[in-house]
Amino acid sequence: MGPAPAEVVGHKPLDGGWGWMVVLGAHISIGFAYSTPKALSIFFKAIQEDLDASYSEIAWISSIMLAVMYAGGPVSSVLVSHFGSRPIVMVGGLMCAVSMVTASFGSSIVYLYLSIGIIGGCGLCFNLNASLTIISKYFLTKRPLANGLAMAGSPVFLCVLAPVNQFLLGQFGWRGSLLILGGVMLNSCVAGALMRPITPPPVPSSGAPTKNGDQPDKRNTKMKQRCMKKATKFVDLTFFNDRGFVIYLIGNVMYIFGAYAPIVFLSAYAISQGVEEYSAAYLLSIMGFVDMFVRPGTGLLANSKWIRARVQYLFSFAMIFNGTCHLLCPLMKSYPLLVAYAVFFGMGFGMVFALIFECLMDLMGNQRFPSAVGLVTIIECFPMLLGPPAAGFLVDIFGDYKYLFFMCGGVIVTGGLFLFIMNMYNYHMLEKENLGKTRKPNPTSLENPDGANNSEEQMELNETKGTETNTAREDPGLERDKETI
Repeated sequence: MGPAPAEVVGHKPLDGGWGWMVVLGAHISIGFAYSTPKALSIFFKAIQEDLDASYSEIAWISSIMLAVMYAGGPVSSVLVSHFGSRPIVMVGGLMCAVSMVTASFGSSIVYLYLSIGIIGGCGLCFNLNASLTIISKYFLTKRPLANGLAMAGSPVFLCVLAPVNQFLLGQFGWRGSLLILGGVMLNSCVAGALMRPITPPPVPSSGAPTKNGDQPDKRNTKMKQRCMKKATKFVDLTFFNDRGFVIYLIGNVMYIFGAYAPIVFLSAYAISQGVEEYSAAYLLSIMGFVDMFVRPGTGLLANSKWIRARVQYLFSFAMIFNGTCHLLCPLMKSYPLLVAYAVFFGMGFGMVFALIFECLMDLMGNQRFPSAVGLVTIIECFPMLLGPPAAGFLVDIFGDYKYLFFMCGGVIVTGGLFLFIMNMYNYHMLEKENLGKTRKPNPTSLENPDGANNSEEQMELNETKGTETNTAREDPGLERDKETI
């Protein structure tokens, strides 16, 4: 499946220029959006002891934050369509900073749910959706590479924030660390300032007809239709009529359910195996470091001619690889083996998230992507909300982390196999449908058989004339005799 066509109403994407500065801004904002819920897990043990919370209760902090980030997708899409990406990202950065500062004064676990989960999740939602949307407007041919570079912000920031948060925790405690982290997250406002809006092309004068001969009243009708489309963009349920979208959504929901719990509990699992706290925190850094290089590499691979048409299969392979790593994690008892797990986990995680939105763009195209990603994120908030607390509940019941990794790995592998098989079925059906369209008989010839006979007679007459012409070319004397007659 090739790249989606450029937006007809706007302009052809630039595929470069200032777009690379936009990618830098998206790299920063997406980095905060995805790394913050993971890096906050460094503070969970201290918060758990300070507020006397269980494993499942402490896991709700990241779950609520991620769920709100995903559930706010449609709202963010509407705001981006109306105001543009730049102000939305800047407001999102401000909300993230406020959430961390207010959370530093928290005295109960419910207070942290509201401050970090609700306010911080809304801020991260604005950062994520606005950044993804503006990349789709700046890039088309180089879009997989641009997406890979932007999504690489998550591992880069995780690689840095994990040891930094561990250092801040040792120096200032979890309250002082959140206060400092709130100031750091104001850099999202700077990233938003880089997202310069694209100037629309000049509109022809209202008195003259357009190239296609459309009169002003027709153009006004088209503008009204566009306004109606924007009004229904909040939740567009027509996407469920698209077979490819439904297949993508089911596999994606299964992946999201098991994606974040291993990250949230990785440090705690390493500590339970006798690993030092700083070394346990570095496991997240190792994962982020590997992820940092895998994402742009996957973007380059997906941009190649051979892979571009098969990007959905690459996505399903990445899911299966990621889930297999989780299934093998309980066998990793020593720190070197846990480092190996973190390396392979980073590879699988980076491949999936370098492709997760590229596959949606590939299916929906530039025009439908903003509303599609809004619908996807609001549905994904449910597995995002339930995944880590369910994993924490297993730890509370059995007192062992291995069941957590078995659950997450099994769900992800199942989702990857589902995507692989159903994409094969979907492409087969698309080829069958296209072949059926090309083989349809001409309705004119069926309705007017006399016209078909006339066409056959005309073809015979043309053949006769062509034969006479060829004979005349071969025998010029015969042609002269005809002229004399």
